[in-house]
Amino acid sequence: MKQIYYGWTNLIVAAQAMVATLPGRTQGLGLVTEPLLADLRVDRVTYATINLWATLIGSLFCLPVGRLTDRLGARVMLIALMSSLGATVLVMSRSASLDALWVTIALTRGLGQSALSVVSLALVGKWFARRLNQAMGVYALLVGVGFIIAFPMVGQAIQSAGWRAAWSGVGVALVAVLTPIAWFFVRDTPGPDLSAGSGDVENLTAQPSDLTVWEALKSSAFWVFALSSSVFGLVYSGIALFNESILAERGFGPSTYYMALVTSTLLGLAANFAGGWLASSWSIQKLMGIGMAVLAVALLALPHVQTEAHVVFYAVAMGVAGGIVTVVFFSVWGQVFGRSHLGRIQGCAQMLTVLASAIGPLLLAQTLARTGSYDAIFYGLAVVVIALGIGSWLVALPHRPAASE
Repeated sequence: MKQIYYGWTNLIVAAQAMVATLPGRTQGLGLVTEPLLADLRVDRVTYATINLWATLIGSLFCLPVGRLTDRLGARVMLIALMSSLGATVLVMSRSASLDALWVTIALTRGLGQSALSVVSLALVGKWFARRLNQAMGVYALLVGVGFIIAFPMVGQAIQSAGWRAAWSGVGVALVAVLTPIAWFFVRDTPGPDLSAGSGDVENLTAQPSDLTVWEALKSSAFWVFALSSSVFGLVYSGIALFNESILAERGFGPSTYYMALVTSTLLGLAANFAGGWLASSWSIQKLMGIGMAVLAVALLALPHVQTEAHVVFYAVAMGVAGGIVTVVFFSVWGQVFGRSHLGRIQGCAQMLTVLASAIGPLLLAQTLARTGSYDAIFYGLAVVVIALGIGSWLVALPHRPAASE
């Protein structure tokens, strides 16, 4: 009887782990931003500054966690990080001062957005090779579904019980539910008992052609893909944190904000699936170029949003762009550079995306404070996105010699 490849079990747990980063992500913090600001009486620029420095410090977690994942394995790291993140979220739910808020946001950023993301992606990358693109498409789809479930659940809890009680519930779920799941189900690398007879030979042994982290950093492909993903993260983090305010500037209420969030997420799911499928037949460069082109369209359209139909168009464009860029970011490192040093390479790329996500909200907040509108930053970012899209389309991938060469 044909066995199911155990990598799919790891993929499911890895997707759960990525959803578990919610309290350390801008989207998750965006859910509690308004009630938190009112509760602690913090202005937006101060909060954006706290978020900036907390995220910058949190980004430092990426490099050591990537190295530890390569050495200790994903299972140990997932258990340690999810339990620590849950404990931090519980402490944050009881924070009553700016100092406590600053420290807990820095830790949620470091443990969640930075560290847990690196381990989650590396777990999938180390189990799949031949079908990495398809696996990452399924992974991205599961992550999107997870966030679709998590966003309204947490949002409803915030509305009914307040942000502190909702955040406390998230912390308990991380410690009492998701950490034990990682303990029982995750395996670091496939052994004969997990892969034999599965009919899914992934050729998972380390290959001489795998590039080291330094060889990856010397290639133009690393920087084009990393910077493209980072700029998308910058755009998305800024919009996600202040999306309610952005739409309010154009006369829309909270219900439109939630509609746009759900729409972009749903379309992102479809784009995840389509991106994973297209990546098996299209070059990874062209796929990223298309994603950046759609993102540029969304940025150029946003200042002209006037009706709910316009909001839907903008949300669709953001969702499609996000879905494509996400799949590329998930799969490109193992596909282009190999798996032997995947944790370290993804750690470097993740660090850049975290740094960019820290800058995004501050750029938007300062633009609003200085000009009274967000429009100028959207136009400026669109130019950068177009340039990176062209670079993605044209960049050459590094040569990886075969073992016999």
